[in-house]
Amino acid sequence: MRLTIVKRKHTFFIMLQAVIFDFDGVIVDSEKFHFKAFNSVLSSDGIEIEWEIYKDIYIGLNDRDALKTVYKKNHKHLSSKKIKQLIIEKSTIFERYAKDGEISTLPGAIQLIKSIPIRLPIGICSGALRTDIDPIIKYHCITENFKTIVTAENTKKSKPNPDPYLLALDNMEIKNPSNAVAIEDTPAGIQSAKKAGMKVLAVTHSFSADYLTDADAIANSLKKVNRKTLEDLIL
Repeated sequence: MRLTIVKRKHTFFIMLQAVIFDFDGVIVDSEKFHFKAFNSVLSSDGIEIEWEIYKDIYIGLNDRDALKTVYKKNHKHLSSKKIKQLIIEKSTIFERYAKDGEISTLPGAIQLIKSIPIRLPIGICSGALRTDIDPIIKYHCITENFKTIVTAENTKKSKPNPDPYLLALDNMEIKNPSNAVAIEDTPAGIQSAKKAGMKVLAVTHSFSADYLTDADAIANSLKKVNRKTLEDLIL
């Protein structure tokens, strides 16, 4: 594992108070399946997104904001009724991938989650729907590990807006965000957590390190990341 510390502040002893995981691209290797599901529901309107465009624009957005953006860029009308319908259709397709066992977890993620002691609260902050997340965390017996799970349904604005992380921090009763660490894989996710005042560990699952330089540290996987790694980020 390569761990690159981008910036570090030395001060008096501070305890790590919370760890918040993004879901897609951090816990599960699912971005390609979201991409496939999006293109499946968009095909009826003659829209297709290329993978590189999806990475550049749509990764990190929740389904609602991604659909609004893609229809606007394609100069097509999208009613409130249709956006709800497309979100349901896309979620159904994604759930099928999950139930078929096609979506795997990423190296080290489950082990890290299970290794964090109960006295250090952990959460999920994701642009995915709760129905995308629940079957996977239930299968891996980690549902009870999370003090809070913030999903696309919980905030009006998605990443890179800070609202999702601010809500997660509030749910976890964290008063000083700089004592909490977010684990992210996208520039939008990093921006969201940083705007919320958090430290960020980025993993290069979806983007190369060159795109993740706003994070406080960068790793190529979570296999060798542990609580001490995360504690060092808040020093």
